[in-house]
Amino acid sequence: MIKQRLNRFLILAVSLILAICSLTAQSVKELEIQRKQALQRLEITSKMLTETKKSQKSSLNKLSIISKNINDRKTLIKNIGTEIGKLDQQIGQLNQEKVRLEGNLKALKADYARLVQEAHINRSLYSKIMFVLSAKSFDQSYRRLRYLQEYSDYRKEQVRKIEGVKIQIEQKNDSLQVHKVTKVQVVKQKVTETQNLSKDQQKEKVLLTDLQKKEKKLRDDLKVQQKKAAELNNKIERLIAEEIRKAEAKRAAAEKKRLAEEHATEKKQTAEEVKTPKLSSKKEQKISVEASKSVTNSSVSLLTKEETLLSGNFEKNQGRLPWPTSNGFISGHFGIHEHPVLKHVTTNNKGIYVQTPVGSSARAVFEGIVTQRFSIPGSNNAVIIQHGNYRTVYANLTQIFVREGDHVSAKQAIGKIYTDDERDNKTELYFQVWYGKTLQNPESWIAR
Repeated sequence: MIKQRLNRFLILAVSLILAICSLTAQSVKELEIQRKQALQRLEITSKMLTETKKSQKSSLNKLSIISKNINDRKTLIKNIGTEIGKLDQQIGQLNQEKVRLEGNLKALKADYARLVQEAHINRSLYSKIMFVLSAKSFDQSYRRLRYLQEYSDYRKEQVRKIEGVKIQIEQKNDSLQVHKVTKVQVVKQKVTETQNLSKDQQKEKVLLTDLQKKEKKLRDDLKVQQKKAAELNNKIERLIAEEIRKAEAKRAAAEKKRLAEEHATEKKQTAEEVKTPKLSSKKEQKISVEASKSVTNSSVSLLTKEETLLSGNFEKNQGRLPWPTSNGFISGHFGIHEHPVLKHVTTNNKGIYVQTPVGSSARAVFEGIVTQRFSIPGSNNAVIIQHGNYRTVYANLTQIFVREGDHVSAKQAIGKIYTDDERDNKTELYFQVWYGKTLQNPESWIAR
């Protein structure tokens, strides 16, 4: 009983160790993927920073990109540190497994040497035959014959085990080598990124100092931008309110028409019943009215059902919607935020600003119907897409690829984002999410 419990405990302990090793390996792989994704993001922002170097003057755009670079590098360096720790842990476990396997190999070789020695002593065929025939009974002879066969099979099995353990040791050595090489590369990358971080922080410091000397110009520029943003937001709010009003009026008119048709049907059936009372019972009249009501309802509520389905699917994907651009970063977050340079100055964003490389296009975050495409002087063009009760807005576009009434799919390009030559080639999309007449925080809807 005690032996059985001990065996169960050993099996459980081995299973737990294997599970931990598996989780560790998975974590290393995930961290490697995160590291590569972070490097891709830094490559994109570095490209955007290169695009701004055509102008040597300091700007908020440069500051925004460098600040993003600094945050991404800090996260990358932190993840690299975690990855190095996981690699060290994995190397330690592989070494332990290698030592254990080498111990097993040593024991197997010793056991096999003993078997070979015994086989050498009893190597002659005559000895084996005499061993079988000298038995006292046929049953004992059979058992001795079985013993010789099993003894031979056991030797062969030991050889297979030795070869198998050797292969496992080779695999562990290969894994150790790969992990050690990876660790060297990652450590070098950490050193490089730490140096780049220091350079970025120095650039940021110089830019901040220079921009603080231009406080008056920054305040004037901010007033102009806020005025344009207010005009754009008011226009969007009016258009969405008008869309909702028209939709509600359309549904109300459809319902009124349905009730009128229902009333006319009842009136007609009542008149027919008076003329020919025997031909129409109350039960038949009720069935006829219900049938008419069903037909009318199906024609009126078809659009509403489609909108409801679309709205529900949009809502289910909260936090998983694709970005409105294929590349870029959030340069202006939703809500009230402190100005990056001006003290005691805040900005209140009604959506998010996504900065992206020159030549990028805006794309739909979900399937829907284009309900508006409009322009405002100084703010370029914008598109509104309806997703049932939800709507998404894409502003600061130069070219628009869709028309009102078009059905669009997720990630479909809807327009080219404007590049401002006077602001260091800044290419920035303004993106909003609405639920009815209520603004939503887009960052809670798009994937992280």
